[in-house]
Amino acid sequence: MNSDSDLQIAGDILEVPHLLQPPREHPATVAEFAGLARSLAADRSQWAPLVRYDATTRWYHRLRTGPGYEVWLLTWVPGQGSGPHDHGDSSGILTVLEGTLTERTRRSTRVLGAGAQRVFAPGYAHTVVNDSLDGTVSLHVYHPGLTRMPMHSPRCPAAAAPRDTGAGAVAAG
Repeated sequence: MNSDSDLQIAGDILEVPHLLQPPREHPATVAEFAGLARSLAADRSQWAPLVRYDATTRWYHRLRTGPGYEVWLLTWVPGQGSGPHDHGDSSGILTVLEGTLTERTRRSTRVLGAGAQRVFAPGYAHTVVNDSLDGTVSLHVYHPGLTRMPMHSPRCPAAAAPRDTGAGAVAAG
């Protein structure tokens, strides 16, 4: 019976640099995009000084871009919402930084508190609204970058056929 451990047989992988994967400069997987959102959320110095609230419309600011993705910071005063929509060909990750948002889909309603994260694929339809009495801040990562945000009929939130808003200016949602 051999008493050598696997480590003794194979050697320490950290001692063989050519076998290590180089760290990626930009995320490329769902897990890496979710990790990017979590790391940005944890670093208040990157987003808190930028926060603004607008009583007439959701405020948004593009926080970061990279190859094929973008990160948006949004604020929501009480009662503000996105309207029923999807994100065209983009996948996304919504992370609540402060406050509470309510997400409605055809199948469910979720209340998302600070730290909550939702991952969605292209064509995922939802309505997001601040149903609370306080302001809310959220972070949105889109891959590829958001170029379309088709709006859906308000009669059937997040379920009806989309109305294409085109490729003009897009308010992240």
